[in-house]
Amino acid sequence: MSGDNTGDQPQGRFRRMLSRLTTSSEELAAEELRQDTAEAGCTPIAACGDRDIVTVAGTLRTVTLRPRAGVPALEAELFDGTEALDVVWLGRRSIVGIEPGRRLIASGRIGHARGRRVLFNPRYELRPVGHGSESA
Repeated sequence: MSGDNTGDQPQGRFRRMLSRLTTSSEELAAEELRQDTAEAGCTPIAACGDRDIVTVAGTLRTVTLRPRAGVPALEAELFDGTEALDVVWLGRRSIVGIEPGRRLIASGRIGHARGRRVLFNPRYELRPVGHGSESA
């Protein structure tokens, strides 16, 4: 009898725990990125409009050397938990620290290329990868 009369609080904790266990690691990582973006005071990529000047934050998923009109271009996909954005540095073959898994804050004017949001030659700040994993 007394076992059936549980309050809402314990049941709520159990549901949250069960939800966390059944949520995919990708969804958990996206939620963490959304929180990091908000804490850094940056605009979520999904909220960026065409031609807006923005500051966005996220993690680089891919980094590729892809020439554009015969000019070298370093392209990276930045993901912030809401949506992805292409970051392109024209005339660059590589940039030290720009690598998959690296966290980054980038500022510039949003544009569209090939149906995707893109930042060309943004100002950027590299963020630490993890807790003490960066060593000189």
